[in-house]
Amino acid sequence: MRMTHQRTRCLQVLSSPFPEGLPLFPGPGAVDPELQAVLKHSVELLCRWYGDSHQHGPRPHLSLVPGAAPLEQGRSPDALLDDLRTVMAGAFRPNHPGALAHLDPPPLAISVVADLVASGLNNNLLAEELSPSLTRLERQLCRWLADRIGLGPDAGGVPASGGSLSNLMALVCARKQAGLQTRTDAVVLAGSAVHVSFHKALTVMGLPPEALRTLPLDQAGRLCPDTLRQALQLAQQQGRPVLAVVGVAGTTIQGAIDPLAELGALCREFGVWFHVDAAIGGVCGLSDQHRWRVAGLELADSVCLNPQKLLGISKPSSVLLVRRSESLADTFSTALPYMEETASPQGGDLGLQGTRGAEVLKLWLGLQHLGLEGIDAVISAALERRQCLLQLLEPLPLTLLPGDLHLLSFRHASLAGEAAMGWRDRVHQALLEHNLWLSKPNLNGQPLLKAVLGNPFTGERELQQIAAVLQAS
Repeated sequence: MRMTHQRTRCLQVLSSPFPEGLPLFPGPGAVDPELQAVLKHSVELLCRWYGDSHQHGPRPHLSLVPGAAPLEQGRSPDALLDDLRTVMAGAFRPNHPGALAHLDPPPLAISVVADLVASGLNNNLLAEELSPSLTRLERQLCRWLADRIGLGPDAGGVPASGGSLSNLMALVCARKQAGLQTRTDAVVLAGSAVHVSFHKALTVMGLPPEALRTLPLDQAGRLCPDTLRQALQLAQQQGRPVLAVVGVAGTTIQGAIDPLAELGALCREFGVWFHVDAAIGGVCGLSDQHRWRVAGLELADSVCLNPQKLLGISKPSSVLLVRRSESLADTFSTALPYMEETASPQGGDLGLQGTRGAEVLKLWLGLQHLGLEGIDAVISAALERRQCLLQLLEPLPLTLLPGDLHLLSFRHASLAGEAAMGWRDRVHQALLEHNLWLSKPNLNGQPLLKAVLGNPFTGERELQQIAAVLQAS
């Protein structure tokens, strides 16, 4: 009798595990009308949010935030969408024409769609048995990217959750390939404008802060080959193994590109792993028209590439590319006893991440949608906007920092110290009052303003308004 009651209760739970009216999971038997309704309303909400960006400023503000903790009883999708609308009201609007502060352009519409589909598929690229088709697509796309930038026929790669992880994995791979896993005296050589992620990477790898030797740059913000040669020779004299040299294709403040060909040749001469942090400028290597800007990228042993920073691929979109694809599995592969064995490495064998969603979809569809001509056009337009702003600012009493990409940083030519800081803050606020948002970096103790010209909706009107505000300052 007791077992019959338990069986009846079990069947009741299996037939209706959730309160009526809460479509928590899409049903398998037919098209789920409740899912369709939720998606329709969500898409309308997002489209309206994009469409009314011009009525708001580009800089996000702290909106009313609904309670974070779940209630005892679940809530309906309609109620949740109301809360979502409240949160979205304070979000950064990347498609606002005055959004010029950071490397966060608006996403391609097809990339947004791909993100939605990837979330709906909820596939896991940890192992091939979980996602055979997506795994094949990811491998093929990584090989195409690596081949496109010139890494050779044996190259490959793996997507990552951002450039910081790509750079970390590159250094871990470099250390393993050099056999330096137990050497705590190994060093990494890079220019002083190297991204902060490398400081974090060495911490994660158990190396002391001084293991990152940052070298002085020239007036254009680039690492000189002679400076690197001296640093390599000094490390040799000290008996300190060089784990890797890091070249940069696009520094965060100036957009400077190191002389990659010369640095790569030096690394080959000294037998050192050459990693290029091309998170910002690496997309130039995909372009026939702009590949010359990153000449020497093909000499790298590993490359960090972030299409999210200019091409409109929704975040996150980063890829670690390596000259020898087998070096990834050789570095990161571990047994996966809970998965079927395969002839080739599993997705989880190629990097630090285990579970990974189908982020390859948004990159694949985004690149397919742009085409090679579109990639050329996006890069060209960003560089043209920078050139236009540069010409507008040249007559003003400003020091304009040189750069190789679509970033333009500047400061007042004759002010220093607190006066320079005060001028920068006043101009920044005046620009915000005209719905123009620039960022406020500091370089070598100098307060700067920085415009990032990757927003396709920024036009001549916005650029002229920036110049007018600066002229009035």
